[in-house]
Amino acid sequence: MSFDVIVIGGGPSGLMAAIAAGEQGAKVLLIDKGEKLGRKLAISGGGRCNVTNRLPVEEIIKHIPGNGRFLYSAFSIFSNEDIISFFEGLGVKLKEEDHGRMFPVSNKAKSVIDALLKKLAELKVEIRTNSPVKDIHFDDGKTSFVELKTGEKIKAYSIVIAVGGKSVPQTGSTGDGYAWAKKAGHTITKLFPTEVPVTSFEPFIQNKTLQGLSLRDISLSVLNPKGKPLITHRMDMIFTHFGISGPAVLRCSQFVVKAMDKWNLPEVTMSLDSIPDKKEEELFQEIAKLIKAEPKKAVKNTLKGLLPERYLLFLLEENSIDPSIQCSAVSREKLRSFARSCKQFQFKVNGTLSIEKAFVTGGGVSVKEIEPQTMASKKMPGLYFCGEILDIHGYTGGYNITAALVTGRLAGLNAAIYSLNENRP
Repeated sequence: MSFDVIVIGGGPSGLMAAIAAGEQGAKVLLIDKGEKLGRKLAISGGGRCNVTNRLPVEEIIKHIPGNGRFLYSAFSIFSNEDIISFFEGLGVKLKEEDHGRMFPVSNKAKSVIDALLKKLAELKVEIRTNSPVKDIHFDDGKTSFVELKTGEKIKAYSIVIAVGGKSVPQTGSTGDGYAWAKKAGHTITKLFPTEVPVTSFEPFIQNKTLQGLSLRDISLSVLNPKGKPLITHRMDMIFTHFGISGPAVLRCSQFVVKAMDKWNLPEVTMSLDSIPDKKEEELFQEIAKLIKAEPKKAVKNTLKGLLPERYLLFLLEENSIDPSIQCSAVSREKLRSFARSCKQFQFKVNGTLSIEKAFVTGGGVSVKEIEPQTMASKKMPGLYFCGEILDIHGYTGGYNITAALVTGRLAGLNAAIYSLNENRP
């Protein structure tokens, strides 16, 4: 049995690749080792499926700190606006939410997956689920056939690898594709977790002092060994029993990993600004004024509302201020120190949860070895890559799925063109 194009992996990039190849009139086989296609789509956006982001391309690329610039060429051919048109063409009405995130009006990932499956059926794409791939074979310096774990061999003129990275393994992303890429001569850059909670050995974390406390609209920074911010994100966060989590933390996580790696550090310092709209001196003067106005009142009552209560009490104690002491008994020196803690509470972190617990895999097939306009391998004719197996990683918010759909579109389209036009005897 032979096909023009075999797509391995039924996630966002694989589904898009199979559709793009089918639209070219190619005979396409889509293989997935799981029972259902679109398992990662089903859980994206909290089960509502954040299909893309409507920000300008320039902004989207800024939100893909891992090799986002590689996607400039791809976006010039198939952009986020094209993704929106594509889904609306399939009958999936979309709506825009905060920060440009695009969701189906139905608020259900199922409506997105159903529309994609319907399109595959219309294009007569053959689908095989529960079909793990054992290996990909290359003959005479080009792609030849796919071997399933059952021993069955299926010939193909071109093969698209869309099996994802190593994060969220319950969706089928278990890193299978890296060995096949290496076999074809590709470099796999170092894999690491991104968009992942961060761990810490700080006593206040180990003692669960702040566990479960959420802080809204804070600024969180990862510092280099000289104490300068490598990155700062202003969003929400939460303290956990093992460290910190929440949107600001997920975005900072890859910079924690990279800093530990770059400077060979066992721990990295993070800095938390809980009142980002005020400068430190301005905040100090404001606090001093409040304290002066109510000398007999307990400090914690005077400063109530400045910060969430648990965090306020924690910072007072960190600065050796008894929360129940009268305002008149607190020295200006201690108040200044407290104001500094509100603006830059520094603590050490020692890494992140595992890559399997991450939302996104950092690292992968080196983009230097991929044609940016076609997603073709520069090492092996007839081989294409798309989605998270590539060394491209963004923040959550529709950026990774955008990269997956754009690269999937180009990989499928060009795999079909190669197979139908260039590779026939």
